[in-house]
Amino acid sequence: MSDRIDQQLSFLIEADKLKSVIRGTTLNDGSRHENSGEHSWHVGLYALIMAEHATKPVNVDRVIKMLLLHDLVEIDAGDVPIHSDAARDTAVQDAAEQAAADRIFGLLPDDQGGAFRALWDEFEAASTDDAIFAKSIDRVHPVVANLESGGASWITYNVTRQQVQTRVGDKVMRGAPAIWGALKTRIDAWFDN
Repeated sequence: MSDRIDQQLSFLIEADKLKSVIRGTTLNDGSRHENSGEHSWHVGLYALIMAEHATKPVNVDRVIKMLLLHDLVEIDAGDVPIHSDAARDTAVQDAAEQAAADRIFGLLPDDQGGAFRALWDEFEAASTDDAIFAKSIDRVHPVVANLESGGASWITYNVTRQQVQTRVGDKVMRGAPAIWGALKTRIDAWFDN
């Protein structure tokens, strides 16, 4: 039992490093950039509150687990903002994230590590109802932060309305079209100003 607890503690200690990964998105008040730990917590809360708007019924517990785990790979691979030039080189980033997932989930006992890695892989593939909704919510959070902060990262990355639609909106529409519909009016108003 002691070995199992030691492995679990090693994973949790490693996970703390996610709080040091700075993202391109700011807090809603624009006062500073958020870290990936804050983002993971906040998108989990989004899923808990907004699950009723999923396209298909979802298991919210599984969705929250995915969202708590999805960015752990950024400890090794870093955060790549969706609107940055670096976001276009997906093969390199995908390889870095796969290696990070192997290492980080490998810290856990085999049964937990395997189960969590499977959830991470499911999230990445976005082919199940739970993962499609989780991916949608992961994209909603930065949009709200941009709308609330006066477009902080949209301005930094010179984002267009079309980029928001194709890089974010199309993905949100897959799993939560009602949420995208509610945000679209606000997005349009921001770009029209």
